[in-house]
Amino acid sequence: MRPPEPTAAPTAAPQRWFIDPAAIMQIKNLTLRAKTIVEGFTSGLHRSPLHGFSVEFSEYRPYVLGDDPRNLDWKLLARTDRYYVKQYEDETNRRCYLAVDQSRSMSYGNGQYTKAEYARTLAATLAYYLHVQRDAVGILTCGNRSSEFLPPRHRTGHLHQIMRLLGQDSEGLDSDLSGALTQLASLSRRRGLVILISDLLTDPQSLLQPLGYLRGRGHELLILRVLEPSEMSLQLEKSSMLRDMETGREMYIDPALARDEYRRRFDAHHQQLVDICHRRGGRLTTVRTDQPLDLALLELISHTPHLAAGGSTTRQRPRAGSARPAAESARGV
Repeated sequence: MRPPEPTAAPTAAPQRWFIDPAAIMQIKNLTLRAKTIVEGFTSGLHRSPLHGFSVEFSEYRPYVLGDDPRNLDWKLLARTDRYYVKQYEDETNRRCYLAVDQSRSMSYGNGQYTKAEYARTLAATLAYYLHVQRDAVGILTCGNRSSEFLPPRHRTGHLHQIMRLLGQDSEGLDSDLSGALTQLASLSRRRGLVILISDLLTDPQSLLQPLGYLRGRGHELLILRVLEPSEMSLQLEKSSMLRDMETGREMYIDPALARDEYRRRFDAHHQQLVDICHRRGGRLTTVRTDQPLDLALLELISHTPHLAAGGSTTRQRPRAGSARPAAESARGV
């Protein structure tokens, strides 16, 4: 019996409706939130990488043209009337390390959700997207009392561990991105793609050395700067007392006098960040918290070849005791 050749899908450009982030944040379950964003993103593509996958499943995947028919599981075909090939432990495209800032300054928001909540959702979306591409994803949370590290893996249950870690309540401390990135450089034994998600409200020069450590280990660097729109310009209608969320320092501000100087300093700080990332061979992208997360994912992948879908690189013997495929073992998230 020969497996059928997959049929081509129409190639017409899809129309897209991007999801308001305020609506997405109403979904309390972080995995379901990420799943909704990724499936919305892929729904109009020529071929969705999510077809036949489950977030809790990694040992089987649907047959696609080019797979070795010898890896088909004929017993599962008889039971499910679907073609599956065995998923292998090392069948991954790349390794990716997510570093997610949860420091005090990330607790600033627009009244509906904070930068920290947006950053967690963005990290969960990237983890979900990479997982369904069979990439190994790891994570380091930083800037809270219980910073934790999960090494990159692609196996049953690992995505759930990442979502659990991202979903934990955080008690933000002062930002120490330098220390966190230095720690990541020492923990990441194999090179991959490092994605830092932070507001980067820190001294730009403090990032030069740790980013150098990461580059020295062969990592590629992508920095996503998460900002609330009101931070990018001084959007005050009247004089106000402002408090630094990292240090607690307070300052009385007259917006009529301070707006231009605030913008000048903001732009100068941002340019320093851009220059330092460039010196270390990294790329910095600003993501506003009012930006739809599926649009952020689209722009990110469009301009970041590292995240584009690709084929597997290595194959080893299947693991013993593999679980049954998603069609049998999972019924949604």
